[in-house]
Amino acid sequence: MNIIIAGDGKVGSMLTKALSGEGHDLTLIDCNPAALESTIERYDVMSVQGNCASMEVLRNAGVQSADLLITATGQDEVNLLTCLTAHGMNPNLHTIARIRTPDYVETAYAMRRQFALSLTVNPERQTAREIDRLLRYPGFLKRDKFANGMIEIVELRVDEKSPLRDQPLYQMSSVTKCQVLVCAVVRDGKTTIPSGDFILREGDRIFVTASANNLTVLLNSIGLITTKVRNVIIAGGGRIAFYLTMLLLREGISVKIIEQDRARCEELAEKLDGATIVQGDISKQSVLESEHIEDADAIVALTGLDELNVILSIYANHMKVPQVITKLGRGENMELLEKLPIGSVVSPKELCFNTIIRYVRAMKDSAGAAVTVHSIADGQAEAIEFIVDQDTKHCGEKLRNIRLKKNVLLASITHGRQIEFPNGDSMFHPGDRIVVVSGEKFPIQQLNDIFQD
Repeated sequence: MNIIIAGDGKVGSMLTKALSGEGHDLTLIDCNPAALESTIERYDVMSVQGNCASMEVLRNAGVQSADLLITATGQDEVNLLTCLTAHGMNPNLHTIARIRTPDYVETAYAMRRQFALSLTVNPERQTAREIDRLLRYPGFLKRDKFANGMIEIVELRVDEKSPLRDQPLYQMSSVTKCQVLVCAVVRDGKTTIPSGDFILREGDRIFVTASANNLTVLLNSIGLITTKVRNVIIAGGGRIAFYLTMLLLREGISVKIIEQDRARCEELAEKLDGATIVQGDISKQSVLESEHIEDADAIVALTGLDELNVILSIYANHMKVPQVITKLGRGENMELLEKLPIGSVVSPKELCFNTIIRYVRAMKDSAGAAVTVHSIADGQAEAIEFIVDQDTKHCGEKLRNIRLKKNVLLASITHGRQIEFPNGDSMFHPGDRIVVVSGEKFPIQQLNDIFQD
């Protein structure tokens, strides 16, 4: 497809790498010539310098023959205007706009037809929801849901006290006391799609497929007792903190936000009735001590600096805070960070990226397209959900007779409300939902792409 990406920032760069690798024809628009030059040196893409909301710039970018426009500039107003202008020039164009300002969320949704929006994405709101889900199950580093929430892939760390340490995967169910499947393991920065005789070691990060009903059983069985979070301290008062606090207050959870900027503190105090807003520099030891973060059930590090978030999370872990969540805006050098005690890691750009990639793949082939796409294992693998249809190969055949491509694993099959973790006798039929984990570089565009034949 011909795709235009307006905005060559963090999300734009991530999309450029993925979509160019999938064979799409890309054109980038940005006002910054240095950013464009750096990108076109690494990827086989076209570029146009200028204001993406300008008809002339859009024309030069080939909007009239484009299939999709993705706007991810730093200004919501520009993103909306660009989509509106581009659709006027090409009525058949699909448009995706990143909208981050809370004041525009309702407007963008209610007036999506007027703004000609096929899809809007709000990374900060998505991140807040992800953090809220993590707070409900302390012990999981990450949670991704599939099959309308009936199936989840959760990330855990095998520590020195874990009963999973030195266990082969075929004995997993005897330890967890429920049916689960380990679909990926990160060890020393490298991801493996494991077989049944794979032995878990201390320090491994494992990605476990489980039914949503078994999450508590799983945590209790491996000694990660879940306790309800009653009070949360949030470092940083940005958009994510705003969205998250709204969610937590509705659930009856006490929230304290520590923010350095006085004007932002006043704004938050006005909008978040019920939350405690503290003006202070979270990087100072005196502030950490005066706010008694060791008494919190959870610390969420949401400042604009990744380095500060990491340091704060390490300190919170040292102070024995039960749950620590760290936001990373860039997400590079995960291999260096994976051994640090920074708890769960959330990445707004990764959540935004997953949503857009799912839409692009559905556009490319609406028949058999992915229903859900999640990047796991630091981006080294994908977990993808498909619905089996009449065109899917090998329907009604036992899995033992089907050859899958290398480093591809069937993580679950859902027959209506019945969840199955596949074995050699398992079969799938039209209407079933299948979750596939792939560690290969090539993208799994359709369900039939997983088969060797």
